[in-house]
Amino acid sequence: MKKPLLVLIPLMLSGCSYYHTFVERMQTDTLQYQCDEKPLTVELNNNNQKVNFVYDNEYLSLTQGLSASGTRYSDGVYVFWSKGDTATVYRKDTVVLNNCQLQNPKR
Repeated sequence: MKKPLLVLIPLMLSGCSYYHTFVERMQTDTLQYQCDEKPLTVELNNNNQKVNFVYDNEYLSLTQGLSASGTRYSDGVYVFWSKGDTATVYRKDTVVLNNCQLQNPKR
């Protein structure tokens, strides 16, 4: 009786892990921006209040913070700020991606 439980419990726990990953992906929107400098793909997860994207071959994960206008995400070095269908990316208060326009926005 104990042997089947020893096999079953790890299988059930691994199933929970896959379910969590599945739910995360279902709650993530992929946004495509066209910036002055280059295109930008952003993964937005509203439930976790995070955005993820690659800039300069570095995977960035920014957490939502306070903003007087629009939505602001930061990791202390990079800032992704969006308002409506536009966005800007800063690195240490310097604009690195400007005039990013959301492509095919949902209406």
